[in-house]
Amino acid sequence: MTKIYVGNLPFSATESEIRDLFAQHGTVESVSLITDRDTGRPRGFGFVEMSRADASRAIQNLNGKDLGGRPLRVNEAQERTGGGGGGRGGGAPKRW
Repeated sequence: MTKIYVGNLPFSATESEIRDLFAQHGTVESVSLITDRDTGRPRGFGFVEMSRADASRAIQNLNGKDLGGRPLRVNEAQERTGGGGGGRGGGAPKRW
């Protein structure tokens, strides 16, 4: 099974719409659109799981495809590395 990152999604995109789009290129095992944990609003990206062969075909055919006026970014998902922490800077405040 291969996990595919789907970015630059229009905020109006639904899981069923993404499933239908990817199903044109093979069997979709799962679709997960990411929402902000505080507001519940879409974050504009998600993940699709497909077999390796279907995933390769979907990535090749859907990367850059227009959806809702936005070019999709579609590639194989990378495992997150390092410890969490929000990714918004950190460390000691600058002292002038």
